[in-house]
Amino acid sequence: MSKSYPDRRVLTNISFSVAGGERAALIGENGTGKSTLLRLVAGLERPDAGSITAPGSVGLHHQQAPFALTLTAQHVLDDAAEPIHALARAVEVAGERLARNAEDALVATELDAALAAAERADAWNVEHTIDELVDGLGIGAIARDTPMNEVSGGQLARFSLAWMLIRRPQTLLLDEPTNHLDDRGAQLLTSMLLTWPGPVLLASHDRAFLDESITDLIDLDPRPLPHRVAARISDASDAGAAHGVTRFTGTFSDYVLARHDEHERWARQYEDEQAELKRLRAKMKDDHTVGRPERGSRTEARGAKKFYSDKNATVVARRVNDSRTALERLEKTQVRKPPATLRFNTERSLAAASRPSELPGGPLLASSAVSVPGRLEPTSLTVSAGERLLVEGPNGCGKSTLLRVLAGELEPVTGSVHRERRISVGLLGQDTAPLAFDRQPSAGPDVDAPHLEPDTTVLDAYRARVGDDLAARRPLATFGLIAARDENRALADLSVGQRRRLDLACLLALPPDVLLLDEPTNHFSLLLAEDVERALDDYPGAVVAASHDRMLRSRWAGERLALSSQKTL
Repeated sequence: MSKSYPDRRVLTNISFSVAGGERAALIGENGTGKSTLLRLVAGLERPDAGSITAPGSVGLHHQQAPFALTLTAQHVLDDAAEPIHALARAVEVAGERLARNAEDALVATELDAALAAAERADAWNVEHTIDELVDGLGIGAIARDTPMNEVSGGQLARFSLAWMLIRRPQTLLLDEPTNHLDDRGAQLLTSMLLTWPGPVLLASHDRAFLDESITDLIDLDPRPLPHRVAARISDASDAGAAHGVTRFTGTFSDYVLARHDEHERWARQYEDEQAELKRLRAKMKDDHTVGRPERGSRTEARGAKKFYSDKNATVVARRVNDSRTALERLEKTQVRKPPATLRFNTERSLAAASRPSELPGGPLLASSAVSVPGRLEPTSLTVSAGERLLVEGPNGCGKSTLLRVLAGELEPVTGSVHRERRISVGLLGQDTAPLAFDRQPSAGPDVDAPHLEPDTTVLDAYRARVGDDLAARRPLATFGLIAARDENRALADLSVGQRRRLDLACLLALPPDVLLLDEPTNHFSLLLAEDVERALDDYPGAVVAASHDRMLRSRWAGERLALSSQKTL
C-alpha cells in the first residue's frame, strides 16, 4: 500500500498483517504516517496503490469525536450501546422464530450467526462494560445531561474512547489512546485489549503502555534501501517517509536498543560504501595509465615499441574494466544515506537559559491556597531555583488548571500567586497552539499567540511567535525538533506531534526561568520523549511538570506534589 499527498510522499510499499488476538503498534518519528495509515485502514482515506482488508466492523478512535458534540453524556453512552443491544435483540428474535419452527434449518443457521456476533461483542455484559468504562476512565462525575461541547478536551477524548470500546468493533484502531488517561484508565484499557478477540492496530507514544499491552511493533522509520531503489521513490519532499516496514516482536524497551544498533550499522555501512566508491573512482582514473610511458621501452626497435604499447593497452583496458565493473556494481547496491536522526539538541537548546546564580534567592514562584471551584481544590506550593516538581493525580484533580494558574493564563477564584518580578515563566500546554480553523474562545494555552492561518509555514510561524530578532539569533534548526524538509510546510499539513514540537521550540527560543510542562511527552515520538525526559535533568531553571507518563514518573528524581479531587490539599 502507498499513499502520497500533493506536497509529499507519506507511505510507500507498506505490507503487513495483524491477526485476531494480536495487538500491533505503529511506531516511528512524528510525521512518518502513523495516523494516515490508521485512517486508511478505517476507510476514511483511500490509498494511491495497493489494497487494505479488515475483518468485520472497523472502529477508529482518533482526535475527532465519533458523535455530534450536541449530544449529552447519556445520549453518547446510549448511542454507543445501541448496536450491541441490537445484536442481543437479534438473538431473541431468531430464538423465538426457531421455537415456533424447530425444523427450519435456515432459522437455526441465523440463530447461530446471531449468537456468534452477540458473543463476540459481549452483548449480555454491555451495561457492566459501560459502568466499568465510565468509572475507570474518570468520566463518572460528569452529569449525564452535560452536552459534549461543554466538557474539556481531555474529557471529550475519554468519552470518545468509551464510545468506541462499548461498540466493540471487530477490528479496533486506536490513535494515541492513553494521551488523556490516568493510571487507572490506562490499566483498564490494557486489560480490555489483552482479551480483544479481533486484530488491534494502534499508534501510541506511551512507553509503559507499549511494554505492557503490545505483541508486535511495526516500525515506519526509514530503512537502509539500496540507493538505486530509493532514487526512484525518494526525493527531498519525502526523505523521511516510510518505505516498507520492519516488524519487531518484543517490548518497546528491547526495540529501542535494537533500533539504535541497526541505525549505527546503517551509518557505518553507508560511510564504508562511500569511501569505497571514492577509492574505485580514483582507481579508474589511475588505471588509465600503467607503467611509466615517458621512460619508453627497453629497446628502440620499432617492433619492440609496438609490442610494449599493445601490452600496456591490454593491461590498462583490463584494469579499467575491472574497476568500472566494481564501481557500477557498488553504485547499484549501495544503501541510501541515512536521514539525519532528529534528536532534541539539549545543549544548544538550553544555552540561553538563565543560570541559577543569576536568579534571586528564595522562592521564584509560590501559590497560596489557589483554587478554581469544580476544577482545583485549594493548593499551596513553592518553586525555588533549580527545583524539579512533579504534579501527580487522577484525571479531574486539576493538574492542568494548576499549571495555567501558575503561568498566569487563568486567575484563581480564591488564593493568590506570587512571582518574582525578574523571572520569566513559560508553559508548554498539552494541546497544540490553535490555528485559525480550530481556535476556540476557551483555547487555553497560547490564546495570546499571534493569529496563525493554516497555510502559514513552519518558519513563518516560528518568527511570528518569537519575533524576528530572536528567530535570527536562535534559528529553528537550533533545537533539532523540526526536520529541514518540514520547515517550509504549512502548519495545517503537520501532524499533531510536529505542531507540538514547534510549540516546544518556540518556548525554548528564550528558555524561561520557570518551565511549566503539561504532559510533556504527549504526541511526541518515542525517541523524542526519551530526549525530553533526559533534558529535564540538565535544565538550568526550575521545572514543574504534570504527567500521566508512567515511565517518566518512575524515573523522576525531584520533588512530588499529589493532587486529589476528593479532598482539600
